[in-house]
Amino acid sequence: MLSKSQISFIKSLHQKKYRKENGIFIIEGIKSITEFIHSPYQVHSIYYLPQYQSLLPKLPANIKLFEVNNAELDKISTLQAPQGILALVNTPKNPVLSVSELAGSFSLVLDGVQDPGNLGTIIRTADWFGFGQVICSPSTVEVYNPKTVQATMGSLSRVNVFYENLRTLLSAVKLPVFGAVLNGNHIYNTDWGKEGLVILGNEGQGISPEIMDLISHPVTIPRIGGAESLNVAVSAAILCADISRNLQK
Repeated sequence: MLSKSQISFIKSLHQKKYRKENGIFIIEGIKSITEFIHSPYQVHSIYYLPQYQSLLPKLPANIKLFEVNNAELDKISTLQAPQGILALVNTPKNPVLSVSELAGSFSLVLDGVQDPGNLGTIIRTADWFGFGQVICSPSTVEVYNPKTVQATMGSLSRVNVFYENLRTLLSAVKLPVFGAVLNGNHIYNTDWGKEGLVILGNEGQGISPEIMDLISHPVTIPRIGGAESLNVAVSAAILCADISRNLQK
């Protein structure tokens, strides 16, 4: 049985302030938890309904285990329908982006993406297509938001996410900078090459003006129907798919 202080602590991690203060975030679901156990992340503790214990892989000795009941899980879960098991994971200590390591590959760059579900889906998409990192502006939603973590479906355990001053970064790199805009080059006529940064902007405003002038290769997903715009996560998937197709030629 969990103590009131344990429940209070875990519930506090539903808020960004306390996730940052304690350096801990929440993941839920046996699939995601298993992937984080097998990743460089350090799993702090696991809270599970009795029937889920047998589903866990072999655990390092430093992970604390707590059996809970449905009422306790309802209190600590961030989900309306808890998935039977929840874990607390330590956030990485100040991950540092090495500009030199960006060469020879593609990275997604997010300028002010606000919806946590969109960020999580973009991270999952990056993982699917083999993009090793997602670089976010400081104004992009927090990667450890529970809705973001849930939407990654475990992919956060494999994709490195950095928060950087984008203007400083883009001014420093010697790579092609592609930007998803309304009036760019048709993506199917784009020579992607073998490396670059691919920028996607805010859901409502697009790429900010101070970043727009650093784009060397504006690109557009051609519109055939009447929709005004595409969801940013959908756009990311289309761009990643076309880049991947070109890399395999």
